Amino acid sequence: MQMGVPQMLNTIMKTAHDLLLNTCFYLMAICVITGAIGKLFVEFGVVKLLEGLLRPLMRPLFNLPGVAALGAVMTFLSDNPAIISLSQDKRFSSYFKKYQYISLTNFGTAFGMGLLVIVFMVGQGFYAEPFIGLFGAFCGCIVSTRLMQRFVVKAYPKYLEENAIEGSPKFAAIEEDEVEEDKSMFIRILNSLLDGGRTGVDVGMAIIPGVLIISTLVMILTFGPSDGTYDGQAYEGIELLPYLAGKINIVFEWLFGFQDPHLVAFPITALGAVGAALGLVPSFVAEGWADGNAIAVFTAIGMCWSGYLSTHTAMLDSLGYRELTSKAILAHTIGGLVAAIMAHWMFMLYSLI
Repeated sequence: MQMGVPQMLNTIMKTAHDLLLNTCFYLMAICVITGAIGKLFVEFGVVKLLEGLLRPLMRPLFNLPGVAALGAVMTFLSDNPAIISLSQDKRFSSYFKKYQYISLTNFGTAFGMGLLVIVFMVGQGFYAEPFIGLFGAFCGCIVSTRLMQRFVVKAYPKYLEENAIEGSPKFAAIEEDEVEEDKSMFIRILNSLLDGGRTGVDVGMAIIPGVLIISTLVMILTFGPSDGTYDGQAYEGIELLPYLAGKINIVFEWLFGFQDPHLVAFPITALGAVGAALGLVPSFVAEGWADGNAIAVFTAIGMCWSGYLSTHTAMLDSLGYRELTSKAILAHTIGGLVAAIMAHWMFMLYSLI
């Protein structure tokens, strides 16, 4: 009604086209590079080294067996579903009680696409802020994982003692993909880079629909007309989300440190797809709305939530515990809010230093 049908359709097409060229292909390039790096890390034992370093933190912080560190590293280098493919390995799952096994959905999601998010934010010209956000996501993961464990035990007390895989033998360590030692160093590096890059292309292709559809919709509800009139240009809209956020802006300003109501569009979009949420960032930076605090909060909430509304159902269904989806979503919603709050206050502390 405000934009007019021809102008609205032109805006949708031009916004989607600009997002495809300037955001989706940029994200795909990052996916290819990070995918290649991730595969290289697996091939030469870096992932196993990181797992060993993180293993002592698992029990006191997350109430998970030490091998869960491998899941954190794998999802950080790739995406949420990596934890599911890992959990279906009997050698891996034999370390867990059922309530811990179910909480892997929340644990893995909090680190999903972490490397992609951090590299993207660094590419926007922010360096310390993404790592502050990483700390926030870490805190949110602790809250989400432990809340989920509490919810599961309260609903099913017997899961506290039952093993995830009854009767499975435990192994001393989880083995990575077999390294082909007979191949030369050059061939191993080349294969790792190409295979990882190919996986990155698949991830980059997979996020295009979410970026184009969700980001375009959110932008139409976030931005206003250019030069005060609607002429069908990209990134025009009716500013509905900022209007609603402005009614309770004091909440977002106090909790997240958002200085502009437009910024609320990022966490809303991250609920469905973090790739789509990242598509909003260049516009926010160009408009001058996103400062260092916003980038830290975006990184924390983008990593911790990372599209969990669209993945939690499928992930729990693949584990065989679909009835616990609502509990997982509730726990992760709280965890994401904690991640954003922690990132905000850590950035405030960093600013004082």
